[in-house]
Amino acid sequence: MTKSTPKSIDHATPVLKALVIHPVRPTRGQSALEARDPKARLEEAVGLALALDLNVVETMIAPLRLVTPATLFGKGKIEEFAAICEVEHIDVAVFDDQLTPVQQRNLERSLNVKVVDRTGLILEIFARRARTREGKLQVELARLDYERSRLVRTWTHLERQRG
Repeated sequence: MTKSTPKSIDHATPVLKALVIHPVRPTRGQSALEARDPKARLEEAVGLALALDLNVVETMIAPLRLVTPATLFGKGKIEEFAAICEVEHIDVAVFDDQLTPVQQRNLERSLNVKVVDRTGLILEIFARRARTREGKLQVELARLDYERSRLVRTWTHLERQRG
């Protein structure tokens, strides 16, 4: 009878490929943060993505002439992002901006990848780095508050019909 050696199991989490996009909004009434150099903002967003161990495959600065309420970007830019996601086998698209829940959902549908905005990215970093019980609870409370707005209208099929 021969002994079989146990195979080691690699428990490392798979590295997710990321596309980091910095939208440059029209320049009306910008805050000090928004007025910063777009390249510096993009580098900061890449640093945040790297803090989550994302493999940043592609980065883009995407100027906006007009903000589209449904997706933030126009149809052409969305198609460009989708093509990059498909060719590069992107898992996560990181938008260095605050997305509305509707924009996030529509972008996920259009790009067929997980979409994370700046706030979600920062909350995830805090969640991974929180050590104390109080810190973990504070991060969880902030995350639940953030996700609460994204849950609106997702369970409408369970609402009662009105007569």
